Amino acid sequence: MFENLTNRLNQVFDQLRRRGKLTEADVDVAMREVRLALLEADVHFSVVKSFIARVRERAIGAEVSKALNPGQQVIKIVNDELIATLGEPAPLNMTGPKPRVIMMVGLQGSGKTTGAGKLARLLRSKGERVMMVAGDPYRPAAVKQLQQLGERLDVPVEADTSLKPPELAKSAFEKAEKGGFGVMIMDTAGRSQLDAELMQELKAIAAKINPVETLLVIDSMIGQEALNIAQGFRDNVSITGLMLTKMDGDSRGGAAISIRSVTGVPIKFIGTGEKLDALEAYDPSRLSSRILGMGDMIGLIEKAEAAFDQETAQKSAERMMQGQFTLEDWLDQMKQMKKMGPLAQIMDMLPGQVGQAARQIDPKDIEQNFKFTEAIIHSMTLKERRNPDILNASRRRRIAAGSGMEVQDVNRLIKQFREAQKMMKMIQKSGGKGLGRLFG
Repeated sequence: MFENLTNRLNQVFDQLRRRGKLTEADVDVAMREVRLALLEADVHFSVVKSFIARVRERAIGAEVSKALNPGQQVIKIVNDELIATLGEPAPLNMTGPKPRVIMMVGLQGSGKTTGAGKLARLLRSKGERVMMVAGDPYRPAAVKQLQQLGERLDVPVEADTSLKPPELAKSAFEKAEKGGFGVMIMDTAGRSQLDAELMQELKAIAAKINPVETLLVIDSMIGQEALNIAQGFRDNVSITGLMLTKMDGDSRGGAAISIRSVTGVPIKFIGTGEKLDALEAYDPSRLSSRILGMGDMIGLIEKAEAAFDQETAQKSAERMMQGQFTLEDWLDQMKQMKKMGPLAQIMDMLPGQVGQAARQIDPKDIEQNFKFTEAIIHSMTLKERRNPDILNASRRRRIAAGSGMEVQDVNRLIKQFREAQKMMKMIQKSGGKGLGRLFG
């Protein structure tokens, strides 16, 4: 997400940090580079023009000239103005009588059906009773796709291809009301392009069920065309929010920066992968932090909380701080990390020097290293995992043969483990102060 833009902006910031004092000419050079970076990222030109004007006005003012670190102050201004451009956070409207209806709209291929499943999973995890409705009888397998998602999530799906979508919507709403469901998510048909027939059907559905939210699902990889689509839907249907999908595949990311400012419609969710848990509530400050290469520690913590078993993690942390960290603990941590999602996304969320260093490494290399490490540790006995000191030459040869690796690979793993143990002891002795320096 935003890989190209992040790299370009960080090059500009590195130049600013090196200067003890910033002249107006320095600011102009930096702003020219920021402008090019944003335009290359497919941010709308009017948004770029306004953004640069606001940053420049503040950057040549008193708040920078009197700052102890002018370069850092300019970066703070860029962050502030980027958050303002991205708009205010807009939580999902969950007020009013139940069932609260959320209608998903958008063009074909934007990810509406998968988005409906992701949203159902998210709301169910918050204790809501959710029903989904398959309102797309035209696309082949659309109904079946939603039913399969419902089975995976244990969420009921209403479907009846003999009924027209508005009638199906009304029938499903009545069932949801009688069944005590808190939320009804209505999937709808899309078209390859905006047309009057699509809009009339959406209006007819909305009239039957009176949705509290009408979410427009947009593929972020289509760039500035996303703005035209958003404006086209907004002019015909009462759009309350946006869900941007495929954000993990869009290294430019300009649509996310432009769309709120140009259309006035708030972004509510961003899809960051194909899995059903790859949906994030939109948070401008966290997104800005990631765009500027500052990481997203809150997002990382949330992912960890969802993936890690709290009791196991706590026991492991206690053993680490007591110097009792074993290869078994290491293996458990790797398994938990895998549950957090693709490594590329996790690296993108790491802050400071750790994040910058991590982003230089190919995630595929780490994933391959995980596989090798798992194979080696699985080839050890329980006694060997808990007490690596007993790993003599003959044991290492047996482990290498059992894992399909070389003895050198086993030796390398043990060396890495020893270094990790040393780091834990250093952090323990410093009372955790080492962690601050590490992330600083």
